[in-house]
Amino acid sequence: MVQEALDSEELRREVDRKLQEGRKRIAEEVARQMEKEKEQAALEAQRKEDAARRQEEQLQKIREENQRKIEESLRKAAEEQARREEERYRELEMLRQKKEEELKMKKLQEEQERLEQMKILGKKNARPKLSFALVSK
Repeated sequence: MVQEALDSEELRREVDRKLQEGRKRIAEEVARQMEKEKEQAALEAQRKEDAARRQEEQLQKIREENQRKIEESLRKAAEEQARREEERYRELEMLRQKKEEELKMKKLQEEQERLEQMKILGKKNARPKLSFALVSK
């Protein structure tokens, strides 16, 4: 009887049905697992992409900050150079004016010495002429 039950067509169909259901469940589980892994891979790829984008943004900010610092440094250097040139120009201008003033004073002194010599030597009407003419009216 047990042997007959084991050999029965109904039992075989039941076993086949359970095997089919088991295979179907395994296939569905494998499909779910593959979908889950696919989603995880997509999330990981997105995470890596976001991390790479953030890193690139940080690098860009660093480059911009470095460029700003370089430009600021160049601007300060140019301003300092212009200030030194302006200061040097003022010094040269003061020296020129001082030399002009010294030259003017020297010429004035030479003129005064010449006038003194002319007075002493009596040249070029340096002394006033006195008129001894008699005036008759």
